Amino acid sequence: MLSIANVIAIELQVRQQQVDAAIALLDDGATVPFVARYRKEATGGLDDTQLRQLDARLTYLRDMNDRRQVILSSIEAQGKLSVQLKQALLSADSKTRLEDLYLPYKPKRRTKGQIAIEAGIEPLVDFLLANRQCDIDTQSTRYLNVEAGFADIQAVKDGARFILMERFAEDAELIAKIRSQLTQHAMLESTMVKGKEKEGAKFRDYFQHCEAVTKVPSHRALAMLRGRNEGVLSLSLNADPQYQGEGSYCEVIIAEHFHLKLTDTTVDKWLKQVVHGTWRIKIALQMETEFLARIRQQAEVEAINVFARNLNDVLMAPPAGAKVTMGLDPGIRTGVKVAIVDTTGKLVAHTTIFPHAPQNLWDKSLRTLSNLINMHKVDLIAIGNGTGSRETDKLAGELIAMVKEAQPLLTKVMVSEAGASVYSASEFAANEFPDLDVSIRGAVSIARRLQDPLAELVKIEPKSIGVGQYQHDVSQSQLSQALDGVVEDCVNRVGVDVNMASAPLLAQVAGLSKTLAKNIVTYRDQNGRFTERKQLLKVTRLGPKAYEQAAGFLRIPNATNPLDASAVHPEAYQLVKSIAATKQVAIEQLIGDTQLLTSVDAQSFVTEAFGLPTISDILSELDKPGRDPRGEFKTATFKDGVESLKDLQLDMVLEGVVTNVTNFGAFVDVGVHQDGLVHISALTDSFVSDPHTVVKAGDVVKVKVMDVDVDRKRVGLSMRLTDNAKDFNQAGKGGANKNASAKPHNGKPAAKGQPKTAQHKSAQHKSQKKAPANAAMGNAFADAFAKLKK
Repeated sequence: MLSIANVIAIELQVRQQQVDAAIALLDDGATVPFVARYRKEATGGLDDTQLRQLDARLTYLRDMNDRRQVILSSIEAQGKLSVQLKQALLSADSKTRLEDLYLPYKPKRRTKGQIAIEAGIEPLVDFLLANRQCDIDTQSTRYLNVEAGFADIQAVKDGARFILMERFAEDAELIAKIRSQLTQHAMLESTMVKGKEKEGAKFRDYFQHCEAVTKVPSHRALAMLRGRNEGVLSLSLNADPQYQGEGSYCEVIIAEHFHLKLTDTTVDKWLKQVVHGTWRIKIALQMETEFLARIRQQAEVEAINVFARNLNDVLMAPPAGAKVTMGLDPGIRTGVKVAIVDTTGKLVAHTTIFPHAPQNLWDKSLRTLSNLINMHKVDLIAIGNGTGSRETDKLAGELIAMVKEAQPLLTKVMVSEAGASVYSASEFAANEFPDLDVSIRGAVSIARRLQDPLAELVKIEPKSIGVGQYQHDVSQSQLSQALDGVVEDCVNRVGVDVNMASAPLLAQVAGLSKTLAKNIVTYRDQNGRFTERKQLLKVTRLGPKAYEQAAGFLRIPNATNPLDASAVHPEAYQLVKSIAATKQVAIEQLIGDTQLLTSVDAQSFVTEAFGLPTISDILSELDKPGRDPRGEFKTATFKDGVESLKDLQLDMVLEGVVTNVTNFGAFVDVGVHQDGLVHISALTDSFVSDPHTVVKAGDVVKVKVMDVDVDRKRVGLSMRLTDNAKDFNQAGKGGANKNASAKPHNGKPAAKGQPKTAQHKSAQHKSQKKAPANAAMGNAFADAFAKLKK
């Protein structure tokens, strides 16, 4: 049996020594960001993504080993642990394989087969298998047992059948063969539950749908599973979509596995019933449950990965920076909430204006905003993209023209307000602004998320940011774990100013808990700003281990030691002093001097404690200390006069912001209160297998309007600006979904391989055709996503 480290090393395609080192560090309490950044020599440069995969597999394999020991002990206690079985259990490489092997020995409720065994019928089974030419009725009369419930020949034969069915169904090698067969050929079929046509209209693409179990994309799988949970759809596993023979091809596999060449003798006719019952009663239901669970699991993993990638892109969006910002939380009847924050994010002014109907105080609102801008020297206007955003955007446009002379660089930016209401009602917001109305807190959040998206969005539960697909249908614990890892990686990649950061932001720093984060803020409030990293050791309950993990990610601008403002870890300060001494300059002179740093011979400073990767990182950091990896801030300019779906015209070219990326395309906000879909086939002129390789959340893109459905609130877009709407809509007619739903034709297999017939190949080819964008918008996920966004 391979060791856990060996298995992980093979899966990650790295050396076992790297995995061993990483496991030792993680077991010792090190965090993934710390290991990825400051222990590269030990792990051979494993990055945070690899380390998180390693950590997940480590947990799985350790759990599997614990289960393996329980199973071994259970079978040994029964006195049935043979050498061969023990070897099979020790070499099992998955939990599924372990449970298959354990099935015959697993304590279970009293079955029909067990009742028959207790009645003494099992010897009949063994006799019939060895003597297939005998008369089964004659042999069965010897096992009549009125007291046990086997009073006639048919009851005895049925009891023997149940014994053999259970024996067959518990054969691990047979189950593995059937599982392989189904993986290659089985289809997932979805049909409408009778009478649910109107109630389940959003699932109509799946009312008659058939797709290979191994090729169901996550969004379609989750849509069908949701339809089933809502009682609209019925899902089933078609094990024999291409088999025209009698019964099921899986029955052929069962017979061949046990070397049963069935003829017309009475025993063989009975054995045919056994084989048929084994498949239909025992294995088929088990396999359907298993495969549906597997489809769900794989769909959940993919959906969580999509969410994680989108969340990473949103959190790593370039910040506007330390600029005085006015946040506008649009509203029609209730007014527009206004909040101004200074360069540090501190609230300095707030009010509410009523420029829209029914009050229509447009001019008064402009004067109010103008006075606030001149008073506080506002640099940016952040406008929430909710209801009334385009009307408020128009107001901001007139405002900028009005104050152009006093504030020539004033800029307006549309900002996603997803999760702002969650922050407003949170305990943290209540503690920060106890006397402030909830709606004003939302405006503060909108302003701050323009200044620094990462610092503001960490205050919100990641699931509330709204960049996932079917997030409520997946395992919430797995989703939270994955998203928390993304937040932690993003925060530590950027670094945190310990004198400016909020407690929620500090809590995401490697090695810091929520309690330690609050203690840091409390210490800062009581003693003033930190002037050096060593002061962190004075914070209540922040010991050497937490300091080791966190110090490198906590920055102190204008600190006593200039290295405290960089990503250089305190454990490497002496190394930097040695480099500076070699060049005969002070550390302050070394920092930022590219020419001087380039001349440093990194190899000459290699020691047991610091290898070449760490030294190279230190030199790069000294060249540009505290560099923000998030790139340059950009914003989209929405087209004037295009404020609602009714303003959109076919072939209109617009600028927008990517709000979400899924497996079938990207959603883009073009300023009409409803994100449009750029289907995967319309992202570029070349084939795209993964939309994330083309766009990411937050990207500013140009799109062309291909289709508008005002009633259903759906917009089809293309990033191929040479496309035209006429061709797009003609391509959409005829129903790609109809092809996708077509059931495959049956074909008789040759030998064991079940080759595809010409008809099936044709049907399969059609089902795999790329659906046009408007067809994709028509599926259940587009509907669910619209609800989620709302």
